[in-house]
Amino acid sequence: MTDMTDRDTRLRIALPNKGRLADDALELLERAGLEASVASDRSLRAELGDDFIALFVRAKDIPEFVADGAADLGITGSDLVEEADRGLEPLLRLGFGRCRLAVAARDESEWNRAEDLPDGARIATSFPRTTERWFAARGKRVELVPVSGAAEIAPHIGVADVIVDLVSTGSTLKMNGLREITTLLEAEAVLVARDGFAADDASGRVAELLAALESVLRARGRRYLMANVPKDALDRVKEVLPGINGPTIIDVMDSGRHVAAHAVVAKSEVYRTIAALKQLGAEGILVTKIERLMP
Repeated sequence: MTDMTDRDTRLRIALPNKGRLADDALELLERAGLEASVASDRSLRAELGDDFIALFVRAKDIPEFVADGAADLGITGSDLVEEADRGLEPLLRLGFGRCRLAVAARDESEWNRAEDLPDGARIATSFPRTTERWFAARGKRVELVPVSGAAEIAPHIGVADVIVDLVSTGSTLKMNGLREITTLLEAEAVLVARDGFAADDASGRVAELLAALESVLRARGRRYLMANVPKDALDRVKEVLPGINGPTIIDVMDSGRHVAAHAVVAKSEVYRTIAALKQLGAEGILVTKIERLMP
């Protein structure tokens, strides 16, 4: 008889088993301090520190795994969560895997908006539930043509009038003689759980995971900037380096004229910030990446 005290109590996180979504999810977890320890590239599970286990499955199956309790948490596309419609709770938007679910018609068609489609229009899609809900909410009756892939060919061979498919850059549509006419939803990777699971987690591990992931996401697009600045320019330096709660000012050993100013700045503002600091007489400017940033 199995001793129930030996039961593995680690939380199970379902992750995509291949593709860019899988790579980005593993990178995010590693930066948060949860590096996957796998025996081989074909492993179906991996250790994630002391508190978590990764289960590698198809991205589209992750909502079902989480909803049915086979996994406690999951990382997958919000479009797949919407399509599954299993009452999952999105805990955190992860900022990668961004795309949109869009209606696309042939280049030569007369339709420029979804509202232009006639009642009974045939729509080829691998997102039938999401598509049906979207059009029903707008009082539009459509005929769904479920497909598992390569929806772009459907309007050209008479299988459907338009398609509903995921779009990233739009290059695939253009290559196949299609153009977007409406966006149904914007999607990106999300961390999900069963409804109420996070709130009921007395161990605090879900809250700790969220805090770790948020610290990584907060650090993206930020840089840590250090510079030796003239003391007589400090008031103007504070305007250039607002930081999170203002710059940190530190005395420089054996220097009566300069102090060291440290601050977190937006990546997009680094170029302008350095130029402004140079105008104020700053020296020894150093910019580094930030791995994690806690509020």
